[in-house]
Amino acid sequence: MIMTALHGDALVLGYHDAVVVHDVSIRIPPGTVTALVGPNGSGKSTVLRCLARLHKVRSGKVTLCTDGGEPVEVAPLSARDFARRVTLLSQSRAHPSGLDVRDVVTFGRHPYRRRFTALTDDDRAAIDQAMELTGIAPMAARPVDQLSGGELQRVWLATCLAQDTGVLLLDEPTNHLDLRYQVETLDLVRELADRHGTALGVVLHDLNQTAAVADQVVLLHLGRVHAVGSTAEVLTAQNLSEVYGLPIDTTTDPATGLVRVEPRGRHHQRRR
Repeated sequence: MIMTALHGDALVLGYHDAVVVHDVSIRIPPGTVTALVGPNGSGKSTVLRCLARLHKVRSGKVTLCTDGGEPVEVAPLSARDFARRVTLLSQSRAHPSGLDVRDVVTFGRHPYRRRFTALTDDDRAAIDQAMELTGIAPMAARPVDQLSGGELQRVWLATCLAQDTGVLLLDEPTNHLDLRYQVETLDLVRELADRHGTALGVVLHDLNQTAAVADQVVLLHLGRVHAVGSTAEVLTAQNLSEVYGLPIDTTTDPATGLVRVEPRGRHHQRRR
């Protein structure tokens, strides 16, 4: 796979007459997990959808940068060409009916196939690997109508992996998953960055999950970048308390070196 980075520069985004994202720039390098965090309404998902060409840019631009190549603006690319480079796992997808799990994962090979042609060996290998990585291979023949929300979330993630792109955008990928599959999904995100060189942009609400998985963090507030940098630089008590509007403590776990985030509500009491 060609190592690919995705850049958004000076993005201004809106809905109807309202501007909701103001002059946001973001870099998602290959082999790196970049987390977008912030309160509801801060613009995280809007920025991610813009990077995936699903939200119109009012001003600014989105570009793809490959090793040794000139930056390519994504707007003029054909849908097929873009889909071979970037894929998005969104929060909401249509619930397929009358299909089994393998059928749905096969959708991920659409950018590589011509109409009505049979699957190639490369297609089948990509589908098998995606199902193995997401732990859904044993349910390949199950109708998707019979799946739980968490199981279906993993099927959609496998569909994205089968697309075999250099850039993977994930909007709350642990949503609807129980604790085990949250951990396994975050492990997979790290594996894709570390072993496959994938550039990953991830919207997360859980700040401790962010600290565990991200290389760099973009903290958004009211549609603007409040802070950007490493987890230690961004996930500070001051930054988080300012953005979320409540007292938040942060510490460093001595065993792991990870930042730990602890919000303090009105009834919070320190337990001894």
